[in-house]
Amino acid sequence: MQQSQMIVNRAERLLECTWRPEWAAQAREAAAEFLLDLRSPPPAAIVQILLLLVSELVTNGLRHGGGVSAMSLRADRRSIQVIVADPSPAHPQDRTPDLTGHTGGFGWPMLQRLADSVRVEPQPGWSKAITAILAR
Repeated sequence: MQQSQMIVNRAERLLECTWRPEWAAQAREAAAEFLLDLRSPPPAAIVQILLLLVSELVTNGLRHGGGVSAMSLRADRRSIQVIVADPSPAHPQDRTPDLTGHTGGFGWPMLQRLADSVRVEPQPGWSKAITAILAR
């Protein structure tokens, strides 16, 4: 997996990186490395939540969205954002979780509970991008 972009704005303490992961493990590894580059690392609990959000967003993009067009991470003094774009125009849907483990249904509600904010936005050339925001 190749990092395609890195933006650093020291005045605003903004760091942004973009990748195109092919599986969730790559995305988690990229996110962990991104967090190591932050001037002020977030608390361990935020790190764990962020890695879970990254994993779920990428897995959902791969499983339901036809792949991952891009994954971006942005951090500033106040928050960390995870943005995952996929080619599907379909928005995630709440559904009854399958307790047998066959069809899932746990990821989207979990994302909504763990993140401070989640939004789905149409994207030109991407179809949609899902952004999850965590306060630092």
